[in-house]
Amino acid sequence: MENVTATEFKVPTREDVAPINQEIFNNLNKALGFVPNLYATIAYSDNGLKRYLDYQNAKTSLTNKEKEVVNLIVSQVNECVYCQSAHTVLGKMNGFNDAQLLDIRKGKSDNPKLDALVKLTADITLNRGKANNETVEYFFAQGYTKENLVDVILQVSDKTAMNYLHNLTNVPVDFPLAETL
Repeated sequence: MENVTATEFKVPTREDVAPINQEIFNNLNKALGFVPNLYATIAYSDNGLKRYLDYQNAKTSLTNKEKEVVNLIVSQVNECVYCQSAHTVLGKMNGFNDAQLLDIRKGKSDNPKLDALVKLTADITLNRGKANNETVEYFFAQGYTKENLVDVILQVSDKTAMNYLHNLTNVPVDFPLAETL
């Protein structure tokens, strides 16, 4: 099989995708005012976009703020500028300020509970799920549960998939660029 270069990945338009994805594009336009380029890229798969959005929007024990912590630190560890940029915007929408968002991307938070979440998530991502026992214990000591741990791992998998998709396709970032660390 020949290698595909990132320059070969054009962001598909509504007309380029299957009817099921055209309907999703319509819904995203209504909800967000646009179809993010990375979502459009998932639509190369006739079933991928619906499957991904169902997974992303599934119920979780994590708050939206906690999900953004996970999304930001995973995207930082995986060096995905698209997701760093998107989740900086979403982090602000969920109550974080610029300094807090930068701290999260640097692997820390001055909120002890979120600090434990940042550290565990970074450890899980860096070590492919083989987190350090002290990091796991710190997470539980801050009041997190086994349910939260499972949901963190699922959130890591969600964001890792998107990071990998962008890191491979390198489609244009259609959010304000996140500050480089």
